[in-house]
Amino acid sequence: MSTTGTASSDEVARFTAIAERWWDATGDFAPLHKLNPPRLQFIRDHLCRHFDREPFADAPLRGLNVIDVGCGGGLLSEPMARLGADVTGIDAGEENVAIARTHADAMGLDITYRQVLPEQLSNEQAHYDVVLSMEVVEHVSDLDLFMESLAGLLKPGGTMLLSTLNRTLKSLALAKIGAEYILRWVPPGTHDWQKFVRPSELADGLRPHGVDITDLQGIVYQPGRDQWVLGKALDVNYLAFAVKRR
Repeated sequence: MSTTGTASSDEVARFTAIAERWWDATGDFAPLHKLNPPRLQFIRDHLCRHFDREPFADAPLRGLNVIDVGCGGGLLSEPMARLGADVTGIDAGEENVAIARTHADAMGLDITYRQVLPEQLSNEQAHYDVVLSMEVVEHVSDLDLFMESLAGLLKPGGTMLLSTLNRTLKSLALAKIGAEYILRWVPPGTHDWQKFVRPSELADGLRPHGVDITDLQGIVYQPGRDQWVLGKALDVNYLAFAVKRR
């Protein structure tokens, strides 16, 4: 697999090829559209608790500087902006960034989008209150460098929120074989089960850089309702909330 920094060129090409479908809620990215409600609930509630905000206030995240790493077409960046945050979205794919920028402009949202890797931002000494990276960890080529780069973007006392797939036999059966080859939720080859990340590995990758995971929560699929909800089970999809030491 060819790579450039933390980005795998094969992975970038895979998502670039379907970039124009990011905002089709019934297409290739339908699973992400369905995942958005529970992960936004997790993000909003944890950020409001940490920064002492009222979660149901108008624009509860106003004043917070947020970077969405691996933003894709902006599915997470846009609702974060609507919650009041000052959002920067970065992605390795030029087409993804173009789609995200065009859609945000059409929605009247002021979001900064850039085609850049997180490790490249270290040269700019940019620091944020919040670092988000959702469904990205399992696609990077160098996990240690990626974790170090994300930690370097955080202000002391800032927070990081991640979501990824656990490397278990259950996730192999459901998130790889089931989702790709049986249910056809995502195109075959979207995931490499060997690159799924256990919560302990995520914690071990962040701790040396002053970032500690303080909460983990699962995202569980309810087939009867065809929806995803927050739950206790971490054996397939899970979310992590972490804080950088002061």
